[in-house]
Amino acid sequence: MSALELFAFSACSLRPRTSISRPAALPLPASLSSRLAVAVAVPRRSAPIRSAPPRSPPRCAGDEFSGVEIGGDGDGEDGGGEAGPVDVEALEREARDAVVEYSRSLSRELRSEEEGNEQKEATVKQKRGKRAIRNVFKLQIPDHLLPRVAIVGRPNVGKSALFNRLVGGNKAIVVDEPGVTRDRLYGRSFWGDFEYMVVDTGGVLSISKSQADVMEDLAITTTIGMDGIPLASREAAVARMPTMIEKQAIAAVEESSVIIFLVDGQAGLTAADVEIADWLRKNYSDKYIILAVNKCESPRRGILQASEFWSLGLSPLPISAISGSGTGELLDLICSGLKKIEGQENFEEGESYVPAIAIVGRPNVGKSSILNALVGEDRTIVSPISGTTRDAIDTEFMGADGQKFRLIDTAGIRRRAAVASSGSTTEALSVNRAFRAIRRSDVVALVIEAMACITEQDFRIAERIEKEGKGRSFASLDWAPIVYSTAIAGNSVEKIIVAAGTVEKERSRRLSTAILNQVVQEAVAFKAPPQTRGGKRGRVYYCTQAAIRPPTFVFFVNDAKLFSETYRRYMEKQLRSNAGFSGTPIRLLWRSRKKMEKGRASTNAQGVSAASDRNLAVAT
Repeated sequence: MSALELFAFSACSLRPRTSISRPAALPLPASLSSRLAVAVAVPRRSAPIRSAPPRSPPRCAGDEFSGVEIGGDGDGEDGGGEAGPVDVEALEREARDAVVEYSRSLSRELRSEEEGNEQKEATVKQKRGKRAIRNVFKLQIPDHLLPRVAIVGRPNVGKSALFNRLVGGNKAIVVDEPGVTRDRLYGRSFWGDFEYMVVDTGGVLSISKSQADVMEDLAITTTIGMDGIPLASREAAVARMPTMIEKQAIAAVEESSVIIFLVDGQAGLTAADVEIADWLRKNYSDKYIILAVNKCESPRRGILQASEFWSLGLSPLPISAISGSGTGELLDLICSGLKKIEGQENFEEGESYVPAIAIVGRPNVGKSSILNALVGEDRTIVSPISGTTRDAIDTEFMGADGQKFRLIDTAGIRRRAAVASSGSTTEALSVNRAFRAIRRSDVVALVIEAMACITEQDFRIAERIEKEGKGRSFASLDWAPIVYSTAIAGNSVEKIIVAAGTVEKERSRRLSTAILNQVVQEAVAFKAPPQTRGGKRGRVYYCTQAAIRPPTFVFFVNDAKLFSETYRRYMEKQLRSNAGFSGTPIRLLWRSRKKMEKGRASTNAQGVSAASDRNLAVAT
C-alpha cells in the first residue's frame, strides 16, 4: 500500500456561515467543552486577533474560523513581523500538500530500509505486475463466497511460485529450499469471467522419516529462539510439525472444489508423489483434480518430463510457474471445474471498509495462538519452534457486534543483526512480510510476553509501528490501550477486538478547524512558545487537521525552528488531553512562513507578489 493510502481526505461543502458551531458527530471531551466558552476571553499579551476577509469561505460545515493569529509574544524580534489576514482556503491547500509531501518522504525512507530484502523479489514482481490488473468497476464478491482452488504436493516442487503466478503478485515467500510454506495462504485470482480463491499449502510429508530428515526437509532449528524450552519438548515439537502441516493441507483440500496436484518434472516421479496421488484418489475422488508437472521450462522437454507421471492415473500437464508457460491451459482447466456464482447483481458495488489488524511481536510470544483463539479454529500452526510462521496470514473475522475485521498473523521479528548473522534468506523475507503487514494494516497489536521483561526489540518494533502511523494496542506508550489476555485458555482475547475497534474509530476521527484552533489557543495561552536569546519567539498563525488515519495536524508558524521538540511534545499532549485520539499516533507538521517569503523573493522573476502566492516549507 502506498503512503498516500494512509490518509483519507474528506470532502466538505464550502458554505459561508456566521457563527462557530460544533459538528453533531464530534463528541467533545468534557475537559474542552467546559473551557471552550471562555477560551477567547483569556487575557494574553500576544498580538491582537485579526479577522480574515469575508471572501474566505470556511473549509467545512462546522469548521468556521475567523482567521486569527495564535500565540507568540508581540515584544521582541520574532522574525515574523505582522501576520496580516489569514487566507484559510490557501492554508488548507497548503496543509493537504504538506501531508502528501510528508507521506511520500516517509514512504521513501521506510522502503529504503527494506530495499535489500526486496531486490531478490523485484524481478519476479515486475514480470507478474501486469496480471494483477483487473476491472476495478466490477462488483466485488466477498472472499468467503468465492470457490477455492488448493495447491498440494510434496515440499519444494514450486507450490508458492505457482500461487504467486495465479494471484498475480508476490504474496508468498519463494526460496529455493524445502519447507518454507507451512500455513494456508489465500489469494484472489480470476480468469475470464471466473473469480476464485487460490490456497497455497505446505509440503506434505506422508512417508515416515527420521527426525533428522524432517528437520532437514522443513529447515527446522531447535536452538534459535528456544531458550528455556526442555530438549524433550523441542524434539516432540519437531515430530509434530509434519502432522500439523498436513492438517493445514487437508483443511485446504476439503474446502476446495478444484485441487492442483503439483509435482517436480526435473526431479521425476518419487515415492512421495505416488503416496499423495493415492491419498487424493482414495479420499477426494469427487473433486476435480489437475496433475500439473512444474519446472518444465522447455516445451519440447516438458512433454518428455510429463510422460513419466502418466503412471499416477491422471493426465499430466507440463507447466512452468517461473516463466508462465502452460499456465494458460492450467487456468482453462481450473475454470472448467468451477461453477459460476449466481446472483452477482445482489452484491454491493465494492466492499465496505474493513479494518485490518496486524499481530506483530518477537518470536514465540503467542501471536498465532491469539489468532487461533479469536477465530475459534487452528487457522495457523502453533509450535514452540521459533520461526514457525513465515508468511503474513490474512483471516477474515467478525466481532460480537457484527463488525468485520481482517486479522494478519506475522512472523516473529528479531533484531536486524541477529537476522543477518543467521544468514537465513527465509527469515529475512519473513520479517520483510511482517513490516509490509504493518504498513497495510489499520491497527497493530504488539504482543509482549507477560512473564518476560519488555526488551529493547519490543521498543524498536513499537517505534516502527509509530513511524508507520498505525493505531496500537499492547504498546508501552501511555496513550496506547493495554490488554492482558491468555491466548491458550482463551481468556480476555475478545478484549483485543474491542480495543482495536476503539483505536480504529479514534484514527478516523476529525476535529473541526474551529474547535482545533480553540484548543491551540488555550495551549498557547497557558504556555507560550520559548523565546530565544535574541528575543525571537514562535507564533502560530493557523492550525488545521489535514488528514485522518492517522490524524495529521498542520501548524502554520512564523519559523518552525523556534518551536523546540519539547514544545511540540507539549502541543501533542494538549491535543490528546483535550481532544482525545487515544490509542493512535498523531502527526504534527510545522510549516514556516519565514522560509516561504525568502524563497519567493529570490525566485519570483515575473513580479508576482510574495504575499499572494506563498510556498511554505515543511518542517517536522
